[in-house]
Amino acid sequence: MCCDLKRRFLLLYATQKGQAKAIAEEIWLQAGARGFEADMHCISEMDKYNLEGEKDPVVIVISTTGTGDPPDTARKFVKKIQDKNLPPDHFAHLQYGLLGLGDSEYTFFCNGGKTVDRRLQELGAQHFYDTGLADDCVGLELVVDPWIDGLWLALKKVFLLQKEKEGMSNDVSATSSALSAAALVGHELNLSPEIQNLKLEDEGDASSDVSSQKPVDINLLTSARDTEPSLVHSVPPISQAALNIPVLPQQYIEVQFQDTQGENPHPSSLISEGTTFKVPVTKAVQLTREDAIKTALLLEVNIANTAFDYQPGDAFCVICPNNVNEVEELLHVLGLSQRGECFVCVNIKQDTKKKGAARPQHIPERSTLKFILTWCLEIRAIPKKAFLRALVECTSNAGEKRRLQELCSRQGNADYNRFIRESNVCLLDLLHAFPSCKPSLNLLIEHLPKLQARFYSVSSSNLYQPGKLSFVFNIVEFPACPTRPVSRKGVCTGWLAELVAPLLHPNKNTLYTKGGSPPTEEISIFARPNNTFHLPSDPSVPFVMVGPGTGIAPFIGFLQHRQKLREEHADWHFGDTWLFFGCRHHDRDYLFKDELRCFLESGTLTHLKVCFSRDSSTAEGAPPKYVQDVLRLYAKEVARVLLKDSGYFYVCGDKKHMADGVSDAVVDILSMEMEVDKLEAMKMLAMLRETKRYLQDVWS
Repeated sequence: MCCDLKRRFLLLYATQKGQAKAIAEEIWLQAGARGFEADMHCISEMDKYNLEGEKDPVVIVISTTGTGDPPDTARKFVKKIQDKNLPPDHFAHLQYGLLGLGDSEYTFFCNGGKTVDRRLQELGAQHFYDTGLADDCVGLELVVDPWIDGLWLALKKVFLLQKEKEGMSNDVSATSSALSAAALVGHELNLSPEIQNLKLEDEGDASSDVSSQKPVDINLLTSARDTEPSLVHSVPPISQAALNIPVLPQQYIEVQFQDTQGENPHPSSLISEGTTFKVPVTKAVQLTREDAIKTALLLEVNIANTAFDYQPGDAFCVICPNNVNEVEELLHVLGLSQRGECFVCVNIKQDTKKKGAARPQHIPERSTLKFILTWCLEIRAIPKKAFLRALVECTSNAGEKRRLQELCSRQGNADYNRFIRESNVCLLDLLHAFPSCKPSLNLLIEHLPKLQARFYSVSSSNLYQPGKLSFVFNIVEFPACPTRPVSRKGVCTGWLAELVAPLLHPNKNTLYTKGGSPPTEEISIFARPNNTFHLPSDPSVPFVMVGPGTGIAPFIGFLQHRQKLREEHADWHFGDTWLFFGCRHHDRDYLFKDELRCFLESGTLTHLKVCFSRDSSTAEGAPPKYVQDVLRLYAKEVARVLLKDSGYFYVCGDKKHMADGVSDAVVDILSMEMEVDKLEAMKMLAMLRETKRYLQDVWS
């Protein structure tokens, strides 16, 4: 292959939480090692590239956010290409390959990537490489890794064709040479793991020749009875395999400790998503009994003195810190306990080779180390393979080093999913499991993602309760397991529960001054409006609500709002309201039981159907356990609301174990009542989604 052949391609990424950017950076790294020039930009930086005049291949990596939207960084780009005045041959000159990231737990899987892909095709662009759709539910790497592997062959074919078109080879020998080169490409992609790894490592850090090492016999380092694989122990075949590991990521952050004193920034100053409001928590109620499997809390905050506004059905975000004990433990493991209150300055290394290196926006230029670990970094994040690869270089024990190599390798995909992804292992767990691993502080800042604010559905109406905002949540519990010897609570739900404990238990071993009132705690919030999950604009339109467990939260706001409208507009006609609610036990976790009874008695709620999955029944015919089963009992009524009355259908709650079952039930109902086959019923449901009459607010 001619060495003077220009092999540049444009690499664009659109990211919400950093996944797409990290994958684009991996492509950029590998491109350099394989003799390509990747011109990488965030898709929002439209002043740095020009698709209208782009002659080289384009590679796009794009994630999906919300219920199927392109990430925030892609909004302007998507708006631009969706201009209806663009001609159908606008991008006829463009050749591209697209990798979409998503989560099949959500209805509109990879919709961000699909939206861009579909529109580029409509404007005449051509694929030079098949679109890849990676699923975070099962592991992005299952699609991402082979997609990147195949990208290089596809690019080489494009450049060979370009070379021919430019008249650089017009004779038979050149054609046979091109065919030979293509054959060589295929051979290169099937190199033995040992050679392939040596090639990648030589392009990265010449001092880390870990791939060429012979497999360490971990059995010599572990007990003879360890015949089962675990986080720290492997068994054949992987323990004896030559490994295919990622390129070592380039380091680009420099952290310097300072002797000076000062003030930390306020955590809300790190938020770029919108205006933040500091609001007092005025009420906290435990909605479940002590012996319930999950503990549900209702919190109320006072927004009267703020400009915060919302509609029933909206969501909002809570800015939360990491657990203080975990931060202290991490400092201890890193050997930095004495330096937690020291100020650090975070800069870019002057000699870094990382493309487009920049200080992460969520890291203050100057703050204490403890502030960064508490408010800026998601220390509970499941480590990506690139992070594991970097940790290999910080590990001195040969057996531990080998196991980390296995976990980040292609051959170790199954172990990575089982012992890290599915076990919710975090950095702290890894450092306990691999005690000879001593990462530097800059490595943590480079690889740990931004600590995200947590969002919650509003469970109140500003019309019904002016100046108040309520929300409901279960305290998330992560029980101890072999890969994590300690139990943990959710980052935000655990923090909130601890914060409002004095409100929940005002007399529990606590002394208060001035009348015995517990102190008022404040939280910082910002809006996350939901543009579709709202009540019908016409109050005469009937609607169905399905919300088991804490999924009932937004519907309490719906019903409060509807009740206030009924009080203020006695002459209006209001459509029927159906609520399907479910929980485990009638007497332990039936949320808002008294409120629902009042809504029912007042006529605000027309039909209430409940089920209890764990209560035993002495009746001859066992009652249905789940909301999807109850829906089927009212098939005619549900079909009438959706089809005859043009009503709305709302679903809120767990995606995997409930929302999918509900959509299946609706398909069955439509099929049965309309006397059509399942495929036709699925098309009808798709149309309801399209017209925003089947709406979901779900989580995984």
